[in-house]
Amino acid sequence: MTAPPEQRQKPDPLAATKGFFRHLGLFEMLPESADKKDFFSDLIRSILKVDRVEPGRVTCTLTVCSAVTNPYNTLHGGAVAAVAEMVSLACAKTAAGDKDFFLGESSTAYLSAARLNEDVEVNASILRQGRNVVVTSVDFRTKKTGKLLFTSRSTFYIMPVSSL
Repeated sequence: MTAPPEQRQKPDPLAATKGFFRHLGLFEMLPESADKKDFFSDLIRSILKVDRVEPGRVTCTLTVCSAVTNPYNTLHGGAVAAVAEMVSLACAKTAAGDKDFFLGESSTAYLSAARLNEDVEVNASILRQGRNVVVTSVDFRTKKTGKLLFTSRSTFYIMPVSSL
């Protein structure tokens, strides 16, 4: 026989949240190597190989390694966004040169997962280039099937921005 609803023990939401954080490893200390300058940028660069660079286009291969996976052994969304930003900026520089940029807007659609050890083709292209702005698009596709996994769009402003 089950207890009436008012007598049932309710789950503790704080305990569930702490359990979730524990599962993610948030109560563990980071290794000392993670405390060095540019650790995250070095990590993102380590998973990318540049395949092709031409005006308005950049193509790279990303290999999903365990350092950039989530608890489900798929590419972490933060890594996707970081790669998209890095490759977008490189793409913008193919057309605008060594000018200084700042990221004004970025959006990423997470359509499917990239599994551990999977090779992903990352293609960036310029959608629009103006005097003060460059808009890029980045698609992430599996090398094996060409399936679209993620797509990102970024808007970079060229410094100095003229008066608005």
